[in-house]
Amino acid sequence: MNQQHPYGVAPPGYRLPDATQLGEVHLQVADLERSVAYYTQVIGLRALDGSDGPTRLGAHGDNRTLIVLHERRGAAPVPRRGRLGLFHVAILLPDRASLGRFLAHLAAIGVHPGMSDHLVSEALYLNDPDGLGLEIYADRPRESWQSLNRQLVMATEPLDVQSVIAAGNGVEWSGAPAGTKIGHVHLHVGDLGPASAFYHKALGLDRIVWNYPGALFLSAGGYHHHLGTNTWAKDAEPAGPDEARLLEWTIEVPTDADVQAVAASLATHDVATAPDAGAFITRDPWGTSLRVRAASSD
Repeated sequence: MNQQHPYGVAPPGYRLPDATQLGEVHLQVADLERSVAYYTQVIGLRALDGSDGPTRLGAHGDNRTLIVLHERRGAAPVPRRGRLGLFHVAILLPDRASLGRFLAHLAAIGVHPGMSDHLVSEALYLNDPDGLGLEIYADRPRESWQSLNRQLVMATEPLDVQSVIAAGNGVEWSGAPAGTKIGHVHLHVGDLGPASAFYHKALGLDRIVWNYPGALFLSAGGYHHHLGTNTWAKDAEPAGPDEARLLEWTIEVPTDADVQAVAASLATHDVATAPDAGAFITRDPWGTSLRVRAASSD
């Protein structure tokens, strides 16, 4: 059931269910062994399988797949100016204490992340060995979020590093804990107008923040954002097949009937979909692949 929220603009037609969440993200990397080492030793995920093919990564004590690494040997790294497609994948930790332990862990191993306070969340930013962007963050309590003129109030302010580390209570980081999930995906797009037409009007996400310079944030269920889009690399080309890149990201809706409803909404906006094992795959105007499936399909 969809609820009214004190902020955001609902799409004019179909609206994604409030219980919508994100599923796993598939990334193409140049050296699988190198990337698995980074995501396990630095980020704190664990390999869920030991096959020579794509490697699934998840949190400790949790079998849910968060990231799937696909090797394309020798793929070119992300150029400094970026590519249309992935800006970053955002991994949401279950609480501020976990973020504090992770930040202390990075300091201990000599890794220096970018850091920001977004008011609704506190975030650390990294790039993996191929230059693919990562955000590791924790949300502030939803009751502390504020809105103004139907927009959720978000900002980019300095992070109170000592306060975040203190929240970890001196407990050593032992990897991403159970409950860690993909919180959002942020994409470079060519134009915010077509991005809104695709993700808001056709797919059914609410517009949440639209006055942030060069960016549009969208979500379901009143979340601050499940999807960020920006035009900060609009003169770039989409990532090519021989480059490190986002291969696919996933939206999970509650039921199979919801999957069918999303596909029907996309069809009314002349957006093509391809059925795939009870789910479907579609592409945004810049070729970024999105899978929509039921949460019960795992």
